[in-house]
This record gives sequence, C-alpha cells and structure tokens, in this order.
Amino acid sequence: MRILKKTFAVCLIGFGLGILMVILLPFTGWLFLLGIVIVAVGLMWLTC
Repeated sequence: MRILKKTFAVCLIGFGLGILMVILLPFTGWLFLLGIVIVAVGLMWLTC
C-alpha cells in the first residue's frame, strides 16, 4: 500500500510539473497556480 501511495504522489508531482511547462497557454496565471498546488500536494503526500 505504501508503494502505491508513493507512486501516486510522484504522478501528482509529474502532472503538476507538466502543467507548469505549458505556461504558454492563455490561462497562464491559473495554470501556474494549479501546477504549484498539485506539486505541493504531491510533495506533502510523499513526506507523510
């Protein structure tokens, strides 16, 4: 179960970084904030 939790957290971090890479879209500010939030949630999930 612990491995699944870490895998999910890494996927969240990757997804968040992917959103951060697509900064050229019109909704730049929202995408940037969303990416930061997703990465933060993934990191918190990894640490607990």
